[in-house]
Amino acid sequence: MKTIITIQHTQSVHHTNGMVGSWTDWELSELGKEQAENIGKNLSEELSAKYVIYSSDLLRAKQTAEIIGRHLGVKPILKTELRERNLGEAVGKSVEWLRQNMEKPERTVDDRLFPSAESRRDEWNRLKPFFDEITSNGEEYIIIVSHGDLLSVFNAMWLGLPVKSLEKSELFGISGGVSFLFENAEGKRFIKRMSDTSYMK
Repeated sequence: MKTIITIQHTQSVHHTNGMVGSWTDWELSELGKEQAENIGKNLSEELSAKYVIYSSDLLRAKQTAEIIGRHLGVKPILKTELRERNLGEAVGKSVEWLRQNMEKPERTVDDRLFPSAESRRDEWNRLKPFFDEITSNGEEYIIIVSHGDLLSVFNAMWLGLPVKSLEKSELFGISGGVSFLFENAEGKRFIKRMSDTSYMK
């Protein structure tokens, strides 16, 4: 049996200034820090088990995880595998620049917006070893703090969907959303609550 809580990092500066997130190391906004504090406080009042926390090493996710971890008495373990998708030439640019300069629209999981960007399959392959590790190890209670695109890939993996399923559908949360994933003794997996934003309040 296993319980995994995924948390999409709270409001980052790039959510407010029109810039691309991706691998740019934006920090949390003041509101984002407050949201993370609320998530940590609310989870600490609800959870009784001791959780291990894994987080993307990008600053906005790391800050979210550290704030939540302080409330839970846990220090996050940083993983580059949990970074947001690398958008290559668009990193450090504005969203408007990305829209005007993308070299190839994404129609399949193998398409790249720019030659140096990750495709969805690249992102999937980057995440897969970490996913296999945490789903097969002895840790029963896990929190993962990451990014929207990456967590949508994680959700597909959790439900046993193939990478090509991302061309037709996906489960995509929002900033600060908290999701609850379970695996029972028979190995059946569930997503029982998806991107719950009430924990930020």
